[in-house]
Amino acid sequence: MKILGIESSCDETAAAVVEDGRRLLSNVVSSSVDLHAAYGGVVPEIAARSHIEVIIPVIKQALTEAGCTWQDIDAIAVTQGPGLMGSLLIGVLTARTLAIVKKKPLLPINHVLAHTSANFITETALEEYELAERPPEFPFISLTVSGGHSQISLYKSHNDYNILGQTRDDAVGEAYDKVAKILGLPYPGGPSVERAAKDGNPNAIKLPIAKLDNSYDFSFSGLKTATLRAAQELSGHDFTFPSHELPKVLTDGQKADLAASFQKTAVQTLVQAVQKAETEYKPKNIVLAGGVAASQALRLALKVGLKTPLLCPDIKLCTDNAAMIAAAAFYQPDAVTNPYKLAVIPSF
Repeated sequence: MKILGIESSCDETAAAVVEDGRRLLSNVVSSSVDLHAAYGGVVPEIAARSHIEVIIPVIKQALTEAGCTWQDIDAIAVTQGPGLMGSLLIGVLTARTLAIVKKKPLLPINHVLAHTSANFITETALEEYELAERPPEFPFISLTVSGGHSQISLYKSHNDYNILGQTRDDAVGEAYDKVAKILGLPYPGGPSVERAAKDGNPNAIKLPIAKLDNSYDFSFSGLKTATLRAAQELSGHDFTFPSHELPKVLTDGQKADLAASFQKTAVQTLVQAVQKAETEYKPKNIVLAGGVAASQALRLALKVGLKTPLLCPDIKLCTDNAAMIAAAAFYQPDAVTNPYKLAVIPSF
């Protein structure tokens, strides 16, 4: 079964063809990240306009690279949410139109859950991908971490899962972006903070890990604020000093130490929750997913800190992509009965 996936939840416009939920035939992503870099974050209106411009060419390219015509496509899957309202609308309206015109079943997919499904893509003829030799074994624990989401879940099957905990405020990727802005590092924050951290001392600054009633929940707002206060103190100023002025008064060494200390604490926060879940639920695998899953620091910390085998998707399947949407749809039991009525759900 060949499924065309369409993803447009944020600033990536993506389309992909996946066969039987595991074989990657194509994966095309057009990112508008360069347009947002000047603003230090995603501007929803700019993202939506970019989706309008490129979504049809991206879909055509995905079909061409997969060697497929519309006759070969068995179903269309699309991100229904969560995400930015305007961005989601472009993807859903496009998928609705194509499903009606091409007479294909239409499958709405939850973006966050789909990140985990990227780990089930284990076959491809595309040389640039390094995929796992086998899919995860149930039951497994999934840690999904990105710019908009941070959650840990227990999966007993594809459609039987329990969210053990999630962020109470900022997602970890969002915290990376905000710390990068404090330090004057480029957007997106994850890669730039990780690069800066390599030259810093992770023990230079002691930063807090939030203590919550549910030990599986996360909170990164306090860590972000603590990093800001540490940066103000290192620069010789108090808490009234404007954050946008900090990059001018911090030395490169101070920026590196702040980046390393922040990254160490953020990673520890995530690893501690996974270690607790590993002990309590004794899963067969730990699965990493989402944009922050590309972090080498996080991958290494999990590999060192866990006894259970860790599975990570190819780096290109960590950030937003349509291959994960198509893979998730293979296990989705029901298509929508009326494509005309499919609506977006920006916040699940």
